[in-house]
Amino acid sequence: MSGSKEDRKASGEWREFFWNPRTHEVLGRTASSWGLILLFYLVFYLFLAGMFALTMYIMLLTLDDYKPTWQDRLATPGMMIRPKGDQLEISFSVSETETWDGFIQNLNSFLSPYNDSHQVQTNDNCPPDQYFIQEDSGEVRNNPKRSCQFNRTMLEDCSGMSDRFYGYSRGQPCVLIKLNRVIGMLPGKDGQSPYVTCAAKREDTDKIGPLSYFPPNGTFNLMYFPYYGKNAQVNYTQPLVAVKFLNASLNTDINVECKINSNTLNADNDRDKFAGRVSFKLRINDK
Repeated sequence: MSGSKEDRKASGEWREFFWNPRTHEVLGRTASSWGLILLFYLVFYLFLAGMFALTMYIMLLTLDDYKPTWQDRLATPGMMIRPKGDQLEISFSVSETETWDGFIQNLNSFLSPYNDSHQVQTNDNCPPDQYFIQEDSGEVRNNPKRSCQFNRTMLEDCSGMSDRFYGYSRGQPCVLIKLNRVIGMLPGKDGQSPYVTCAAKREDTDKIGPLSYFPPNGTFNLMYFPYYGKNAQVNYTQPLVAVKFLNASLNTDINVECKINSNTLNADNDRDKFAGRVSFKLRINDK
């Protein structure tokens, strides 16, 4: 009997805690007390939301649609090749078309915006060996900014025009090199354009054979700089350098490194192997 009385007493205390009919309290608080607590948290979270919105608004006011407000970059940009292949490796057999057909398709697709007919319609014929500076007039934006033509025919033997197989069918492959875009970068001074040189790594020096560069001397002409960003310079066409391997050794791996040479950019930073240079493996099989 005593046990059932204690159970009823405990049950009554719990019911009274959830709802006390004498004091009209819910969970130990009156309606006005609950109302004040809810009002406090409502005001508190509205204040936090307002502070967040104000912070985002002020931050957005500092952003520029055409140029990064803060630009943290390497002193020397990286480089990339086309066709890339798997893990920067270009390997094919001259006699087996299917081993290099993918490279040809990759190059054709990549070079289609460089067709002379397209470049004439969208870009300017600029004077070479000088920067194409396009300043804004105070608060007045000089946008969209114009771009200089880089015609596909400038790549000559590696343009895919005179040889639609880019030399792969004869074991003399072409590799295209581009410098990563950096807004506002001026890669040369005193009228000297940066240029690309390629060489084999030390153990493969005798395997690489002679090379040809297009445009002549493998230059990135100054007229393609500075770059103003994709929103400001909608039709910008990245300059390219093509390297043609004329007599590389067959049936062996050749480790190649190409780097930028400039009087303002440093490509010899041992702490960053990707600054101003790119390394890839080339293998040409005769069967």
